Amino acid sequence: MSDRHVGQVADRVHTIVADIFGSLDRILASVVTCYRASGSFACADLATVRPEIFACLSRTNEVVAGAGVIVAPGVLADRRRWLEWWQAPPEQDPIFLDVDLDPDSLGFYDYTAAAWFAVPERTRRRHIVGPYVDYGGTDTYMLTFTAPAEVDGRFLGVVGADVRVARFEALLLGVLAASPTEITLVNGEGRVVATNSPRLPAGSLLPDPGAERLPLPELPWSIVTSVRAGVGHGVKR
Repeated sequence: MSDRHVGQVADRVHTIVADIFGSLDRILASVVTCYRASGSFACADLATVRPEIFACLSRTNEVVAGAGVIVAPGVLADRRRWLEWWQAPPEQDPIFLDVDLDPDSLGFYDYTAAAWFAVPERTRRRHIVGPYVDYGGTDTYMLTFTAPAEVDGRFLGVVGADVRVARFEALLLGVLAASPTEITLVNGEGRVVATNSPRLPAGSLLPDPGAERLPLPELPWSIVTSVRAGVGHGVKR
């Protein structure tokens, strides 16, 4: 194992993640300001948060596929549930994601049961979910980054961003390609987030669940390493 290359990958992962959460922090600050300025926090008030949502989508072009605010039930004065969520199709203006929030409907979307909402609500800490296939939106592998929104002890909901796994992996390509070691970033379930191995597509399960892992501080991910096929034997990849 090359500690230097593993360290470079770990540093790069933390930099990318910090940048994404940095954008979410700006949305979060806008939500808090909106809540404090509103006499009766209502759906229409969230329009003041949209500039930061759109700025996040613009700033993280092609990396973040969607971003916004998911409000906890009962927080808004005029809506029991609400997603102020906007998607960013390539080379298009943001599009509002309209989902069925009627609990009496067959298509009801109970977002409170999703880990990306439930975990920050319980822990009041940032969370990352995925990779998973976003069947309801883009039909591609996604990571969902969320952070809790809280004011004076009241949980308002979460701010979040959907990140395309392919783009996340592309941001790591430079440090991954430079490593003579096979390096794979996996989540807690052993699913591949990013790798320099052509044998392991993103979202697949690591073949050896017992492989030694190096946990990344403050992230639900680990790095797994092994000798890279063909390295040192004159085999071109």
